[in-house]
Amino acid sequence: MKQLKIVFFLLAIVVSSCSQEKNLISFKSDHFEIGIDGNGVVHELNDIQNKVNYLAKDTTAFLMSIRVESKIVPPTSVTFKSDHLIINYPEGITAKVKVEEKATHITFELVEITTIDGVELALWGPVPTTIKKIIGETVGVVRGENYAIGIQALNAKTLGGYPWKDDDTMPQFDIFDQGDFSDISEQGKGYTLYRVEAAKPETFGSTLQAYCRNRFEERIIATMGHQKYVSPIMDDKGIIGSKIALFGCPVDQTLETIGKIELAENLPHPMINGQWGKQAKGASAAYLIMDFSEETIDEAITYTKKAGLDYLYHPGPFKNWGHFELNEAKFPNGWDGLKSCVEKVNASGIDVGLHTLANFITTDDAYVTPVPDQRLAKVGGSQVTMAVNSTQTEIPIKAPDFFSQYGNNNLHTVRIGNELIRYNKVSDTAPWKLIGCERGAWNTVASAHKANGPIDKLADHAYKVFLTDPELTGEMAEKLAELFNYTGLRQISFDGLEGNHSTGMGNYGENLFTSAWWNGLSKDIKEHTIIDASRTSHYFWHMYSRMNW
Repeated sequence: MKQLKIVFFLLAIVVSSCSQEKNLISFKSDHFEIGIDGNGVVHELNDIQNKVNYLAKDTTAFLMSIRVESKIVPPTSVTFKSDHLIINYPEGITAKVKVEEKATHITFELVEITTIDGVELALWGPVPTTIKKIIGETVGVVRGENYAIGIQALNAKTLGGYPWKDDDTMPQFDIFDQGDFSDISEQGKGYTLYRVEAAKPETFGSTLQAYCRNRFEERIIATMGHQKYVSPIMDDKGIIGSKIALFGCPVDQTLETIGKIELAENLPHPMINGQWGKQAKGASAAYLIMDFSEETIDEAITYTKKAGLDYLYHPGPFKNWGHFELNEAKFPNGWDGLKSCVEKVNASGIDVGLHTLANFITTDDAYVTPVPDQRLAKVGGSQVTMAVNSTQTEIPIKAPDFFSQYGNNNLHTVRIGNELIRYNKVSDTAPWKLIGCERGAWNTVASAHKANGPIDKLADHAYKVFLTDPELTGEMAEKLAELFNYTGLRQISFDGLEGNHSTGMGNYGENLFTSAWWNGLSKDIKEHTIIDASRTSHYFWHMYSRMNW
C-alpha cells in the first residue's frame, strides 16, 4: 500500500472533475432519497415531496471511505448489484455494502471487504447538508424550517462522529466561542459539554458522520489524562457489520421517525406506561430526591405524595460500587430490604429510582479486595526486572512510561499478581523503579514476586475509585441490571458514564456498558423505566428519556 498517498491526491482531482452525476444510483424511503454516482460521491439528499436537494454543493462527499496508513481513502468506483453496493478502493480493496430501503429510512451495512489488513476504520460520510437551523450533535439529526435529515448508528461499535481523536471520544468545547466551525481543536476554548459528534455545524450548514474501527491490534493512545494508554484488542469483527441508517422527513415527523427506526432495527426503545420514553410526558416530570432507608421509607412516601410527585429517587444507597452492596445502616436487609421499600412505595402509586456512577469501583469492593480482579482497567504495563520480597518498598521496573504519568494518577496503584501496591513516584533516571511503595494495599496480600513478571498500572478516577476493562464493564452493567430486576427499581442515572473510557475505546466503552445493562433487564423493567443521563453517545441517545430534544 505504498502508493496510497499518491493515489489519494490523484483521486481527489479525478473525482471532483469526472463524477458520473448522470448515472446516479438512488435509494429511497417514503420521504427521502439519496443519490450516489459511480465514483461513490453523494450528489443528492432529496426531500421527495417538495423536490428539494439539501446536499451542500461546495464540498465532495462520499458514502463510505476507509482509512489506511492514517489517510482517509475515498472509493475509486461504485456499482450496485441486487441489494449490495460494490465499492472499490485503491490497491485492489473492494467492499460490499448491503442496502435496504424501508418506509422510514435506508440502511447501509458493511458485510464484506476483500482485505482487512491495514484498514484502520470505515468512515460513513461526512455527508454535507445545507440545513443549519438546529443541529442535534448527539442524536445525529439536523433540522431546517421544513425538513430534517438524520444519521443513526445501528450497533454499538459504529460510533456517531468522525475519528478526530484516536481514543474515540468526541471533542468538547464551546462551539459558539469561535467563528470557524471546521476547527474542532479543544485547546484554548471554553468547555461547555458541547460534543461535536454525529452531527456537526458548518459554515455551509452541517455534516452527518459515523465510523467504525478495526481493533485487531493493541494501540497506544492519549486518553483520560494520560498521554500513553493501552487500547486493547477487541474481538468484534471490526468494521465488518458496521451499520447505519440515513433518513429524511418533515420536521414535525422527526421524533416519530426515530422511534420507528428504533423498532424496525431492534434498537433499545424504552417505554413508560405504554408510551415511548421520548414522547412520554412523565419522562420529564420532577421527582423527589431523598436519602431514605428501610426505617424512613414511610416518611419518604408521605413527602413524595405531598409534593404531588410520582417518583422517589435515592441519591446514593450503596456501601460500594462494583457489586452494588447496600449500606447496612440504611438497608440492613440488603437487596431484600430495598425490594421491600420499592414494593411499599409502588403500593402508593409511586416508583423508585436511584443514582449510580456507571463503572466506578470503590476500593472496598470485592473486585478490588482481598484478591484484585484481573479485569480492573489498566493504563499499561511493564516487567519487574528483579525478584522482590514481600516487604521491599522499591520495585524495579523495565520501563516507566505508564507509571510516571501523574495528571490523572489518583490512587498510585499497581498490580503484580494478586497484590496491589501503592507507590509515591518513579525514579528520575534509569534503572527505573517505583519508590515509596505501600505493600499489600487495599487489604490485598503482600507477596514475593519473581523477576521478569508483569506489573500493571491500574487506571483510576479522581473520586478515588478503580475502573473496568471491556469484559468487566459488561459484567458490572449486568450486575446493575440484576439489582433492578430483583428490586423493581424503575429510574436510573448513568452519571459517570464517561468512566467507561477506561476500556481504552472511548464512546464504544460507554455503549458496551449501557447495552449490557439494557440487555440484562427484564421485559417489565424495560417497559416502565425512566432513564436519565446528561452524557451519552450517539448509538444510545434514544435510551435517555430525560435528555432535551
